Amino acid sequence: MKRSTFITWDQLKVGAVILVALAILTVAIAKLGQAANLFSERYELVTFLPNANGLRVGGQVAVAGQLAGSVKSIEFLPVDGDTLRNLKVTVEIDETIREQVRADSKARLKNLGLLGDKYLDISPGTPRYGTLADGDTLPLGPSLDYEAIIGQASGAVGDMVQLTADLKTITGGIVRGEGALGQLVTDRRLYDELTGTLTRTNQLLGRLQNPNGTVGRLIEDPALYHNLTRMIGSVDSLVVALNSPNGTAGRLLRDSTLYTQLTGVAQGADSLVKGLNAGRGMAGKLLTDQALYDQLNKAITDLNAILADVRRDPRKYTKGMIKVF
Repeated sequence: MKRSTFITWDQLKVGAVILVALAILTVAIAKLGQAANLFSERYELVTFLPNANGLRVGGQVAVAGQLAGSVKSIEFLPVDGDTLRNLKVTVEIDETIREQVRADSKARLKNLGLLGDKYLDISPGTPRYGTLADGDTLPLGPSLDYEAIIGQASGAVGDMVQLTADLKTITGGIVRGEGALGQLVTDRRLYDELTGTLTRTNQLLGRLQNPNGTVGRLIEDPALYHNLTRMIGSVDSLVVALNSPNGTAGRLLRDSTLYTQLTGVAQGADSLVKGLNAGRGMAGKLLTDQALYDQLNKAITDLNAILADVRRDPRKYTKGMIKVF
């Protein structure tokens, strides 16, 4: 049977749908390529990482936070002593932003989200540094280690859990009446004693505030203030008088004549004491010569004996002294 060469309406509708789908697909690919810069001209830069955990080939590369390229390759370097250059990462950067990436730009590994994916973010350079050419090395800047931060946060959460358990233990002990706080919460007698103490304290404060009492008069009566003011004024006058150069006290404080005289007296007394200790003069002999002391002692003893004999028989010594003519 000979097939018909005419196109049916159903076939035309199917063809139209296919054409529309192809057009939509083409537009979507163009828009996606434009958004991801897939069809733009690019140049390559190299950076070295100690660890590329979360970074993958085809991952995003941003400049100042804006999408500017992708990761072309991640290669292991030969093992050596430099643990900061374990991986060689080659990235492709859009040619249109070459002026933004310069010799002072830094590459930092940042988190793309909460799932662990990461991307390279390049900081813009300054005009005083030249632009990087194709194949140049991009310096690596410091970046936050989110895993370490999460580890610290987990430790803090553990400490918080332990603190909560300790607080629960403490509050349980208080509720059961354990310890001083527990007694304060549960013991009615302690509450009554505290209430009584506060009552007596209020009574004492009321007595202290009584204007007729000693403390109350000290607080309320201005007489003490006036007396203190007058006393301070008198003390000030006394200080002024002492500071006066015409008074005795002022001259004692300022005039060096008395000090000089006292110094001379002290020096004379010192010379006198030295002379006495050296045995010079009558007083020195009396202090140091034992024989002179014994003679004087004997003379005084004999004189006392004569005086006593004179008192007993004065005629014996006055006989012939009185004559009558």
